Parts: sequence; C-alpha cells; structure tokens
Amino acid sequence: MPADCGSCHVEQYRDWQTSLHAKAMGPGLMGQLVGMDPAARDEHQACIRCHAPLAEQADALADALGTAEGATSDGSTVASPPVASLHRQGVVCAACHVRAHQRAGPPRRDGSTPDAAQNSTLPHAGFVASGAFEDSRFCSACHQFQQDEYSLNDKLLENTYREWRASRHAREGRTCQSCHMPARRHLWRGIHDPEMLRSGVAFSVQGGEWIATGIRAALTVRNSGVGHYLPTYVTPRLIAEIEQVDIDGRSLPGSRVAHIIQRQLPLDLGHEIADTRLPPDGEVRLLYERPAHPAAVSLAYRLRVEPDEFYARFYRALLADGEQGRGRKQLRAALKKAESSAFVAFQEQRKLPAR
Repeated sequence: MPADCGSCHVEQYRDWQTSLHAKAMGPGLMGQLVGMDPAARDEHQACIRCHAPLAEQADALADALGTAEGATSDGSTVASPPVASLHRQGVVCAACHVRAHQRAGPPRRDGSTPDAAQNSTLPHAGFVASGAFEDSRFCSACHQFQQDEYSLNDKLLENTYREWRASRHAREGRTCQSCHMPARRHLWRGIHDPEMLRSGVAFSVQGGEWIATGIRAALTVRNSGVGHYLPTYVTPRLIAEIEQVDIDGRSLPGSRVAHIIQRQLPLDLGHEIADTRLPPDGEVRLLYERPAHPAAVSLAYRLRVEPDEFYARFYRALLADGEQGRGRKQLRAALKKAESSAFVAFQEQRKLPAR
C-alpha cells in the first residue's frame, strides 16, 4: 500500500498524494466500472491497465464489484479493508517500483548503485538500479498507444511519446521526467496545473487600433516549452479569445472572437471533427477585427483552459441517459470536479487609444 511506502519515503508519498496518479481511479471511472460484470476482467483491463495496473488491483476491483463496494443502491460508500480497496488508489508505488517482489528505482543522485555487500544491510535487501526510470520510454507504457490501437484520421488517440520523440526536446535530451518529475519529485503536474501550463506557453498581445471598420488587434499563443502537442490528449480544451469591455471591465455583447485549441471529437469517438492543437514550438495567431461597441474602452485578451472538457460532456451524457444505476452519485461528483477544473491561464487588458 502507498501509505506503507510513505512511512519511509515521506516526501515521495506526500507528492504522490497530490498527483493525478493517486486519483487515477476517481469517481468518473468508478462510476462507469460499478455497472460492469465482476467477472468481465478483460473489460476492466481496458481501463485499469493504466489506471490501476497491478494484478492485485484487478483482483480487488473484481471483488469490489461483486460486493457493490463503493456503490450501494443509495449511492453511499461501503467501507473496505485497506488491501481490498487497493484498486481505488490508482497508480501506486508498486506499479513502477516493484517487480517479482524486488524493489527497483533509478541510480542514486550521485550515479552510484548498491553493491551486493550493501544490499544485505539495506531495507528490502537493497534495490535494483535501472536507468529506465529516467527514460521517456518508461512513461510510454501508459502514455502511448501502439500502432494497432485506436486511431482517427490516421492519428493514434494517445500519441504523447511519439509527439515528444519528434520534437526538439527529445533531441536536446529533455525527457518526460525532466518536466513532470523535476528533481525526481513524484508530482506529474500537467495541464490541470496553472503554473505548469503557464511555464510551457508564450502569450503575447498586439494592442488594439482603430481602423475604418472598427477595432483591429491580435493575440498569439505559442507552445514554447511543452515537449508534445498542446494539448496532447482529447480531453482538454484551450480557448484563446479577445473581446471588448466597458469601463468596469464587463464583457460587451457581440464583441468576442475566439479560437479553440483542441483535438475535437464527438462522444462516440467515431470521427475527428477538427485538430487545432499546437505542436512543440507551434503557434496560433488570433486576428481581431470587429465593429466598436459604443461602450468599449478596452480590449481583454485571455487564454482559458478546460482540462476536462471532454469528460464533462461525457458525464453529462451518461447522466442524461438515466441508465447508470448505482454509479450515478459518483458520476455526478465526477462532473462537478470536471467542471471546476477550468481556469484562466493568461489575461490582459489593453486600453483602446483615443480616437
């Protein structure tokens, strides 16, 4: 159990608790799984292969579904002993660090590894040191579909590792771990984290000017530091926008222009609607030419981020069809969480020049 590892690896456990790895079996996924047959292990694996990858977690999930753990008829949670609830803890320490009851990890920070003589005096009889923990291929097991897996428009649904491999970041030796595990911290911050998002994006504005037809301006969003497409997966949406505002900063109707940055798919994943994502070092320039509203005094420029836009649509659809049974309470919680994850990454106001 992660808490057991945390008794010695305090900092790593504390960081892991804040990460999405620890929340990989959240209410959105569990709200769907509780309706599955406990014996349908192949169906479970479609989700938990990455979200709760241990064999022990697969067993715990099957047992839980058979006893309606976490999803009683009234939606309340049934308490379970710690081992039985292992599946609900997501990507746990052992998923990466234990193989055949032997502990593994990267070489020490100074590059050294324990020798046979040391192992007998170390906890767990030492550990196997492997450079794989500092290699982007380690992450690809969950963050890269294989060539024969699901694709649309000749593009894999999950293609993060190959996106990185084709980028200058790979050529410059900047691995997944360089950004997502700085100083070896078990954080795995990504698009849900405003600070992380801002560190990889350049946002620049061109102030408004008067032209014969009204106001002209521009906004540029550049993927300046993200080592893969922005966003890499289908669930987030970013919206670049410019609009006119009045003296109190209120939006003025009919003045907004927006550009969506997203791989847009319908809920059934049947086809690709559009792909406007930004590759590494790619950019989009939003041009603004609109008639001036009589009350306009400034232009507002923004980049809004909705990390769970697709999930929110998906949960709404599941709840609307009325067939989720005992998973409804968890799906409602997941929807609330997905809707609350949105944030404004960048925002700037520029006063319009005097006419």
